[in-house]
Amino acid sequence: MRAATISTPRLDNMPGMFFSTNAKELKETDHSLLDDKTHKKRPKTFGMDVKAYLRSMIPHLESGIKPSKSKHILSVNEVMQWSQSLEKLLANQIGQDVFGNFLKSEFSEENLEFWLACEDYKKTESHLLHCKAEKIYKAFVHSDAAKQINIDFHTRETTAKKIKAPTPTCFDEAQKIIYTLMEKDSYPRFLKSNMYLNLLNELQANSLK
Repeated sequence: MRAATISTPRLDNMPGMFFSTNAKELKETDHSLLDDKTHKKRPKTFGMDVKAYLRSMIPHLESGIKPSKSKHILSVNEVMQWSQSLEKLLANQIGQDVFGNFLKSEFSEENLEFWLACEDYKKTESHLLHCKAEKIYKAFVHSDAAKQINIDFHTRETTAKKIKAPTPTCFDEAQKIIYTLMEKDSYPRFLKSNMYLNLLNELQANSLK
């Protein structure tokens, strides 16, 4: 990747650096992952000045605007914590968004989408398990799934059997495989990427002003 350019997938959930912490909104976002059963168009990449791009992401840093009680502003410490573990990165809603856009640039966003769908599935009420299990299976696990995840044949077949009598844990085996794949493969590259490093550097520079 060239140092002066950066892939800029859509950051729909990142208006400026201020984010709603409304739990209902986050849940609705997770649910939308399951409704899209068609192939996503791959993000277009184009050259753009990195500093200008980052400022478009975080305009409020230079404006001196203070966050309100209902909003959240990303801090240097918070972004640095993302490098401690994938678990800490995914525990942060903004971290999920940034990592998700990095995965889009590598055409592997289905891994995070599946992991998030599984996290949401575990909180599902029992009478809705069957319907939601079918959606997750058809979207990510089935051999003809539009967003097929990379799991072995045995796990794919075992999961298919489990969803016939679904429980909150029927996707656990597949989810663990995908988490490990992201942890060992995509996550280390994310920490070395311009997307992460430039965001961290820009935050650090603005914190010193």
